Amino acid sequence: MADLPDGLSWAAVPLRVVGVVLVLAGGAVLVDAFVRFVTEGFGTPAPVAPPEHLVVGGLYRYVRNPMYVGVLAAIVGQGLLLARSELLWYAAIAFVAVFCFVRVYEEPTLRRSFGTEYEEYRAAVPGWWPRLRPWARTSSG
Repeated sequence: MADLPDGLSWAAVPLRVVGVVLVLAGGAVLVDAFVRFVTEGFGTPAPVAPPEHLVVGGLYRYVRNPMYVGVLAAIVGQGLLLARSELLWYAAIAFVAVFCFVRVYEEPTLRRSFGTEYEEYRAAVPGWWPRLRPWARTSSG
């Protein structure tokens, strides 16, 4: 077998590959979510220019928070790729912070902005772990 750079064993290669996959997937999820906010929501993810319509298409049919899931996946991927446990701890801390932000600010704001449309969506689509089958809107919302 070929020699690997110092500090890298063959046993670590699969974790590094998973890391690369997570970084790339996380980035793709982010790009898709940003585009969806513009094309479906007619706005941005930023509170200063919120979407006019509730964004529930694309990856949002599987999980309510794909942007945050994508960012967290990318951080975990970097931790695995670079073999840095600090990044895995950072991902855990970031998850707690984002989870609290979503519960305290985002969900109440979406409830006020979109009412029963958001409640129907929230009841059907998990926040953090994607559902296996895409959700389909049942009302005209």
